Amino acid sequence: MTRKLSLALAIVTVTGLSAAAMFARRGSDAPVVATDVVSRGTILTTVTANGTLEAVDTVQVGTQVSGSIQSLGADFNSIVKKGQVLARLDPAVIQAEIERAKANLLGAEADVERLTVQLTDADTKLNRAQALAARQLISTSDLEAAQLTRRTTEAQIKSAAAQVTQARAALSQSQVNLQKTVITSPIDGIVISRSVDVGQTVAASLQAPTLFTIAADLREMQLKASIDESDLGNIKEGQPVTFRVDAYPNDVFRGKVQQVRLNPVIESNVVTYAAIVSAPNTELKLKPGMTATLTVEVTRRDNVLRVPSAALRFKPSQAVVAALGQPPADSTPGRAVADAGRQQGVASPTGTAGRAVPKADQGTVWIYEADRIEAVAVMTGATDGSFTEIVGGDVREGTTLAMRVTMPGAAAATAAPRAPTSNPLMGQTPRRF
Repeated sequence: MTRKLSLALAIVTVTGLSAAAMFARRGSDAPVVATDVVSRGTILTTVTANGTLEAVDTVQVGTQVSGSIQSLGADFNSIVKKGQVLARLDPAVIQAEIERAKANLLGAEADVERLTVQLTDADTKLNRAQALAARQLISTSDLEAAQLTRRTTEAQIKSAAAQVTQARAALSQSQVNLQKTVITSPIDGIVISRSVDVGQTVAASLQAPTLFTIAADLREMQLKASIDESDLGNIKEGQPVTFRVDAYPNDVFRGKVQQVRLNPVIESNVVTYAAIVSAPNTELKLKPGMTATLTVEVTRRDNVLRVPSAALRFKPSQAVVAALGQPPADSTPGRAVADAGRQQGVASPTGTAGRAVPKADQGTVWIYEADRIEAVAVMTGATDGSFTEIVGGDVREGTTLAMRVTMPGAAAATAAPRAPTSNPLMGQTPRRF
C-alpha cells in the first residue's frame, strides 16, 4: 500500500513539474506590453528664451558745456529728486566769456551812439545844402554828396544796431552756459551709473557726454527677451511669463508680455525679435543688467483628458498582433473602424465594444484589455510634447493604453555578443566558437 502511494505521489509530482515547465515556457514566449493610462491634468505649451532686465524708465544725464568737474552731489545708488544738484562744473572759463561778451556789448552800443551823432550832423548839412541849392548857391554835385553822406550814416547805424543785438545774444548764451555748469536731476529716481569723478574734464564738442544714468523706479522693471523667429508666431501680448535669474535660482518671478517689437536683430545669420515683458520688483531683488531665462505660456488647458503622446505614436506590427494571439491588424474590427474614420473623416456607427469613431483630425490609440489590444480613433487637441489633449473619442480617464510591446527573444538579441573588431582604441572582442 505504501509502495502504491509513493508511486502515485511521484507521478503527480512529475506531472506538476511538466505542467509548470510548459506554462513557464509559454510565459517566456509571450510579448511584454508596456502600458499607461488616460489621465486628467494640465496641458501647457511654452516657449523659452533668454533676456536682460532693465529699468522701465531710464534717463541719461549729460552736460552741454565743457569743463572740469568741480564737485559731485550724487553717487551710485543715490536716491535723487527732480531738480537736485548732481554735479558742478568749474565756471571760471564761462565767467570769463561773460565778461568778454559784456565788453563787446558795450563797444557795440558805443558805436551806435557815435553813428547817431554823425547822422544828426549829416541831417544838418543836408538841410543846409538843400537851402543853398534852392538859391542856386551850390552845385548839384555838392547837394548829392550831402544826401549820400546822410544815407551812408543811416546804414552804418543799422549795422551797429545789429552788432548790439549780436553782442547781447552772446552775453545771454554765456549766461545760459553758466547755469548749465550746475547739473541737476531731471526726474525722481535712483542713480544706477556714474561716469565721472571730481577733477575729470568733460568735453561737449560733438555730443553731450553721459555723466549719470538714473532709473525712475526699480520697483517696476522690464525684461527684454530675444525671441527666435520660429517662435514669434506663438507670442502674443498679455501672455503670462515666468522667469528665473542666476542670483536667485530658487525664486520664480512672474510677468506678462507687453510688446513684441518688429525690428529684427540678425546675429550669425540667426534672426530674433525683441519681446518686452513686465517684471514687477516689489522686493527690489531684480537689478538692471541681470540675465534671465524666461518661459512664455503659449497654451494652457487645465483639467483636460489627456494621453501620453507616445501612445499616439505606437503602431503594432503584424508580428506583435500575432504574438498576442489576435487576427492580423488590418482585419481586426477595432483597426478597421479606425481606418474608416481616418479615410472618410466621419464617425462610423460603432467599432468593437461599441466605440464610436470621432470626426475630423484624429489619431489612434491602442487600448489594452484582457491581454488584447484594440485600435480606437481619437480627436486630439493641444500638446506639450509629453501629453496630448483628447477632445473626442471613446476613451475615459483610467483607460489602459498600450505604449510599447517587447517581443520574445528581444532581450537575448540585445545581449548578443558583438562582432570582433580590429580597432586598437576599442580593444579586441574575444571570438566565440
